[in-house]
Amino acid sequence: MFSKLMNSYYYGKSGKGDYRREDLPKNRWQLFWEMLRIRFSGICRINLMTCVAWIPTMIVLVILANAVLTCSDITTMTDENGRAYTALVYAAQTDEAGNVISEETSVALQGVLQISLLMLIPCQLILGPIQAGLAYVTRNWARDEHAFPWGDFKDAVKDNWKQALGVSAITAILPFVLYICYIFYNQMQLQSRFYLLPQMLTLVLGLLWYLGLVFMYPLLITYKMTFRELIRNGIMLAVARLPMTIGVRLATLMPAIIVLAVIFFTGSWLLPLMLLALYYIVLGNALARFVYASFTNGVFDRFINSKIEGVEINRGLAKEEDEDFTEEDEPQDEPPAAPQA
Repeated sequence: MFSKLMNSYYYGKSGKGDYRREDLPKNRWQLFWEMLRIRFSGICRINLMTCVAWIPTMIVLVILANAVLTCSDITTMTDENGRAYTALVYAAQTDEAGNVISEETSVALQGVLQISLLMLIPCQLILGPIQAGLAYVTRNWARDEHAFPWGDFKDAVKDNWKQALGVSAITAILPFVLYICYIFYNQMQLQSRFYLLPQMLTLVLGLLWYLGLVFMYPLLITYKMTFRELIRNGIMLAVARLPMTIGVRLATLMPAIIVLAVIFFTGSWLLPLMLLALYYIVLGNALARFVYASFTNGVFDRFINSKIEGVEINRGLAKEEDEDFTEEDEPQDEPPAAPQA
């Protein structure tokens, strides 16, 4: 039974006609699902191939989650108006009389976050070249082109590791810098509410960077540009397609969002975190790269490729000349000429 399902998935239903030109995807949504179906096993394979690089990051995140969740309890509390709400409360956050003690909890949580963010810097730094290799392979697959999971991945890492390392260095340091700035401006607000403005500006700049990451790795493996141009173009494209970029980011983060919701509402965290780790080991990172590639291919065609003479656009999609192609246009085999006497 399982073998029949797999054969149906990869080869289609028996008795089905040959793939014709008019069967080509008409839009990018159709192209995405068709390529995902065809390349799903390859996405899993390349994710398993590169998941070793994510092990240090996952270990630090598990340590952080364990430090936060084992010292806390998800409980129902009541506000001043008598309305009940769910909150994450530290075990040492209440005294014998039941009064909330927030200062000790805040200091302990800040220490855990600072140490974890510092530990994540070298862990994230090594991921840049890996992301460049994944971006190259998934870009080709997303536009229905061939790519070898190992050979093309290795070549893309070798050709783009410098710029990729620069992007990952900023990505690794940025969370720690954002956290320090947020805490600093939050304390300064005790003196003046004016510091709320730079605090929010810091968060907006961090958000723009993480949205720009959707485009930066596909840009560096597709075009030749300086590092400054790479950063500027990535952020500009993210702003130009802001709602869709946010939607794509949220779509790839949906498994983590679901797990966090389950932990918050049920209080059980060990099994959800194990399932989330399994998802990212088997599929998660490469699938996110494939989603980004499918999205950025269309954005590049609209804003960049259409302005460069001679560059093919809408790769993998049916074109007008394909629709005009009929069976009469197929080359016919001519009968052999009669031998001369």
